[in-house]
Amino acid sequence: MFLTISTTGTPERPATDLGFLLHKHPDRAQTFSTSHGTAHVLYPEASTERCTAALLLEIDPVALVRRSKGKGRGGAPDAALARYVNDRPYAASSLLAVALSTVFKSALRGVCAARPERAASPLPLRIEIPAVPARGGADLVRALFGPLGWASVRAEPVPLDEGFPQWGDSRYVQLVLEGELRLADALRQLYILLPVLDDAKHYWVAPDEVDKLLRAGDGWLAEHPEQKLITSRYLARRWGLTRQAMERLELVRLAEADDIEVEAIDNAVEETPDGAESGEGAEGAEGVEGGEGVEGGEGVEGGEGAEGVEGAEGAEDARPKEVSLAAQRREAILSALRDAGASSVLDLGCGQGQLVQALLKDARFRRVVGVDVSVRALTIASRRLKLDRMSERQADRVTLTQGALTYTDKRLKGYDAAVLSEVIEHLDLPRLPALEYAVFGSARPGTVIVTTPNVEYNVRWETLPAGHVRHGDHRFEWTRAEFRGWAEEVGRRHGYEVAYRPVGPDDPEVGPPTQMAVFTVTDPLTTQKEEKAA
Repeated sequence: MFLTISTTGTPERPATDLGFLLHKHPDRAQTFSTSHGTAHVLYPEASTERCTAALLLEIDPVALVRRSKGKGRGGAPDAALARYVNDRPYAASSLLAVALSTVFKSALRGVCAARPERAASPLPLRIEIPAVPARGGADLVRALFGPLGWASVRAEPVPLDEGFPQWGDSRYVQLVLEGELRLADALRQLYILLPVLDDAKHYWVAPDEVDKLLRAGDGWLAEHPEQKLITSRYLARRWGLTRQAMERLELVRLAEADDIEVEAIDNAVEETPDGAESGEGAEGAEGVEGGEGVEGGEGVEGGEGAEGVEGAEGAEDARPKEVSLAAQRREAILSALRDAGASSVLDLGCGQGQLVQALLKDARFRRVVGVDVSVRALTIASRRLKLDRMSERQADRVTLTQGALTYTDKRLKGYDAAVLSEVIEHLDLPRLPALEYAVFGSARPGTVIVTTPNVEYNVRWETLPAGHVRHGDHRFEWTRAEFRGWAEEVGRRHGYEVAYRPVGPDDPEVGPPTQMAVFTVTDPLTTQKEEKAA
């Protein structure tokens, strides 16, 4: 198994800097033990103008069989070739990928104390691998490497036998990559894509492989057009791991699109026990509500609750039997949905799933979909709902899915009603129009219910300092007039009429702690007209 990495240079930037980047001196050959054989690093040429590093991996077929517990190629499709006579010593596979990560560990991370500026800059690279198993042929090789910045991707099929051309080509290709890339990026691509092309691994794919995939795929995998194929093959088609990886990659894509950190989106609060309203009760606080509603920057993902981690809302009433504001809000939403005659409901920003759980207790809601951008929140919601133990009939009623509400999503179309409970205030105001169009313009349910804090009521919270919002992640909190002004404009623009309901005690001076608007569609053609005009 053989791989070469070549680069060119000038007297000012000598090609032999490759030795510094790989942390392997060009003047001597080095040997490294691996779990399945021996890796050799040597330099066939090393001059100012051109330098080539070669990695030769010698596979011990006996060790391969023993460490694979008698499974030949580790369960690969060609195990029938025999336990000791196969292509593993010659074809680039996960064995070579692991050797790359072992021998060139620092280079893979882009670390080079001696030449940091070279490690951070693109180099003119040429990478050659004589035999790459390609399940999908040369076209797949080009489809995988083509979008990654290489100027040239050559994948020449290797004939089965040059003496008998009529036999045709084998499934192996000779791979040559040329272009200007950072060395670390090139090595990471090989680390992921060699086992993907082989469509097999010599070791058991455990959950930590998801982290390895995302680390090595950082900066390119989230936007790769073959992302799903890469993820599925790399994780040996283990559906649970593939889904987890795809969800995390979607978070990366959304974060990059909005130029924010992933943590600003996937920031679900700590899980609370079933039935508990964290932050409510004695400390009253409209409660973290088990986490619903604090999904950060997008402001979109986290529904109910999240009001009052400051110990604010409801703090003046510590009576244990008092119904929490979060519970009152859920009941008000359920009442509005029943009045609308809705049977299919979207909980947009479902957080940890308290509202979804309440909806499922009422048989009239035959289809319930919880949407949140936070993978962690959806995982907690799944546990709260006990999805893995639901009856088949009950499980058919509910779906939890990842999504950001500032992007249109065809999966959200065709529902009777949608709920945005304690969501809009987590969104930066310049992003609010995107949410408005995604929900009212694109998804366009018959009824939309929106709840949000009434900032006028904040003076009633003795523990809330003057001028503070109820939760640190709130981008704004509106007065009743501001909320109604926004709601009326949204309704006018998208063809909805709006009615308002108080949630919680309706103070004669400052109004209720939570304000709720119920939008009912009146002009189903409004959106179509807007789209045509645009």
